[in-house]
Amino acid sequence: MSLHDQDDPALRKAQEERLRAVWEAPKGLFFRWTDVNNNRVGNWYVVTAFGFMLFAGVLALIMRTQLAVPDNDLVSANTFNQLFTLHGSTMMFLFAVPMFEAVSIILLPQLLAARDLPFPRLSAFGYWSFLIGGVFVSGSIFFNAAPDGGWFMYPPLTTRTDLSGLGADIWMLGLSFIEVSSVAAAVELIVGVLKCRPPGMRLNLMPLYAWYILVVAVMILFAFPPLIAGDILFELERLLNWPFFDAERGGDPLLWQHLFWIFGHPEVYIVFLPSIALFAMLVPTFAQRHLLGYPWIVLAAVGTAFLSFGLWVHHMFATGLPNISLAFFSAASEAVAIPTAVQIFVLIGTLWAGRVVWSTPLLYAVGSLAIFVIGGLTGVMVAIAPFDWQAHDTYFIVAHLHYVLIGGTLLPLFGGLYYYWPLVTGKKLSDRMGRTAFWIMFAGANLTFFPMHLSGMFGMPRRVFTYPAELGIGGLNLMSTVGAYAFALGVLIVCIDLFRSPWRQKAGRNPWNAGTLEWLVTPENENWGVRSVPLIESRYPIWDQPDFVKKVDEGRFFLPDAEEGRRESIITTVLDSRPIAVIRLGTPSVLPMLTAIALGSVFILTTYHLYMAALVGAVATLGFVVAWLWTGTGEIPEKPEKPIGHGITLPLYISGSSSPGWWAMFITMMADATAFSGLVFGYFFYWTIHPEFPPSGPGLNGPGLFWPMVALGLAAAGWAATIGAREVNARGGTGAARLLLAIGIVASMAGIAAGLAGPWTSDLVPEQHVYPAIVWTLAIWTSAHSGVAAIMQSYTLARSVTGRLTPTYDAELRNISVYMHFMLLTAAVTYLTIGLFPVLA
Repeated sequence: MSLHDQDDPALRKAQEERLRAVWEAPKGLFFRWTDVNNNRVGNWYVVTAFGFMLFAGVLALIMRTQLAVPDNDLVSANTFNQLFTLHGSTMMFLFAVPMFEAVSIILLPQLLAARDLPFPRLSAFGYWSFLIGGVFVSGSIFFNAAPDGGWFMYPPLTTRTDLSGLGADIWMLGLSFIEVSSVAAAVELIVGVLKCRPPGMRLNLMPLYAWYILVVAVMILFAFPPLIAGDILFELERLLNWPFFDAERGGDPLLWQHLFWIFGHPEVYIVFLPSIALFAMLVPTFAQRHLLGYPWIVLAAVGTAFLSFGLWVHHMFATGLPNISLAFFSAASEAVAIPTAVQIFVLIGTLWAGRVVWSTPLLYAVGSLAIFVIGGLTGVMVAIAPFDWQAHDTYFIVAHLHYVLIGGTLLPLFGGLYYYWPLVTGKKLSDRMGRTAFWIMFAGANLTFFPMHLSGMFGMPRRVFTYPAELGIGGLNLMSTVGAYAFALGVLIVCIDLFRSPWRQKAGRNPWNAGTLEWLVTPENENWGVRSVPLIESRYPIWDQPDFVKKVDEGRFFLPDAEEGRRESIITTVLDSRPIAVIRLGTPSVLPMLTAIALGSVFILTTYHLYMAALVGAVATLGFVVAWLWTGTGEIPEKPEKPIGHGITLPLYISGSSSPGWWAMFITMMADATAFSGLVFGYFFYWTIHPEFPPSGPGLNGPGLFWPMVALGLAAAGWAATIGAREVNARGGTGAARLLLAIGIVASMAGIAAGLAGPWTSDLVPEQHVYPAIVWTLAIWTSAHSGVAAIMQSYTLARSVTGRLTPTYDAELRNISVYMHFMLLTAAVTYLTIGLFPVLA
């Protein structure tokens, strides 16, 4: 279709009607629940995360009421422990990260002028996993079964079942399920940014929000999996009595702290960087100019992410680590202030150089930066080890953390809410109510947390449910409680403002006069996004490209029609965003919801030790996943290609490293490899702390060389068979490819038995000592991956036999080849470690 062809108004109207018909949600409540349009899924995500934030706020108010006066008895010590544990866990796991992912799921398709992100069903699965896990964890407090060990759950108090109740299992398994949701969202966002940009949007033209989300999503891949590894060890100790954190049997509680804080400190920047991303979008709008220092702020974001992974011992200065470690991590903790400052000064410089239009969103942005800077300054203080020894586990740390999180997460989200509400609903929120709420929250936050610096210096420890009057800090605590209620009043005003929004008049299109692509959306908020996918030549195309909005609305760019009645978007190259294919997106389906319910049942039933029922849930999960993949991916199109406009024709099917599915598999396996590295880290951690590892004695002998090497050989055979099948199939040898896949299935299945035979035949007793426990864990992890490999090979073989995989349409075979590369690496590390190290080292 040429540009000239689109000049016909009747043609353009017909095209628009087809687009609307394709992207309109099916009617009926059930179908709306099962919709997989990222715009709607993101809305559900935001509402749910906001609800969890309000729930956590109520818990905080109860705690502050308890601490308002000395020797108060409003709640018991046990209830208070549940309150602060659930408050911290909810804010960090159920609000901060899910909220940023939810906002990104809404904004990214608009910012990238894409019809949707590449895996809308994956987003729907992530939402249902988040909802089920969140309700499970949060609801526990109503049954007096909430976790009570702090949001960090330090062993051994939490791993010993005689010292902690069911709450520890609820926390661990429920939040592990939620972490699956976070990783799924990260995969969707990374592939969306890399592969769904509009033509012409090279990396150096990407909106800064997209850059930040790419950085943060990659951080999730490397931060969350170590915690998943720690969760596995934690639950194996609680459920099976394997002594990973029991010092009497060779374990060490410090391993949990390492694994937790490798996640925990990057987590702070995972929730802070999206706030800077919001500022990077609204500051240029209200300065009415391009953001200064685009390359510098991108480098600063990447630098912040990189340095954040070198700070985890920042939280462990009081654990007796060597002085050289303290010096290194102290320096790294102070160095992270440099890229953070670069980002803040870029925003200030843009405002200084522009013609500032003061508005409610900008007020929130400036105020939150002021609060965050105070938290950053106290962060530099606690980065100095001698000071940290004095302030550690006092209310000074509580004040520091909350200044960072309120200034770096909560207030920025309210600013983003006021800025993007017209984009989501077509209506502006009240400036008067928004400004009133801001000043009340700003004053309340400072009144709440600034006195905590003083009460902490006066010796008030964290996580105590009361304190004696003789300590002399009753007045400071009363001030903090009054401030907390003031902050809650500000939040209440925002909620009232949101509630009144439906009765307000339409705000008009792009009411802020912004220059970025998300404001192409009309006030009617069409769910299919832009009228046509534009060609991008600037970072602010609405400002810089002549008649840009008009050309988009008239369908004068790419893919202006839904000729075949399908949901479609354009796939482009990673670096220079050249269009290479048209992708057909998932349609409404109940399968993501059923998969989430089945997988959630595995975690929930395991919490109550209902292992057979959990096994049934695992089988159901596998069935739903296979049905999801069979019906929702790898469709052979009715024609090989289609025109997208301007004389350009693109294929409707793509496989290999250019396809979104290949990238999704690669990114998922990076997360999997990071979790595995956490388990391997545990093995070598134990080796460093024990003079004799492995120890000698009955039940402690290593697995030897024979079975580990057999298992490694079988893993290599399964890998070689799969790679051979891929190459033979590409050359038209369908029968030989099927034979090689069958051989690969046999090798993978045999690899399961060989991987477990080593520790089994050596009579390793995992309950006796940490060495057999960690060997068994590594062997089970690798054998489980061999089982997954066999399932993937069987699925691909079935696709080939049924004619759904051919030499031309071979995406599934190429995707599982990526898995097999990582599988072979996992097997090599595991079996060489347990078979050769440290025996032959």
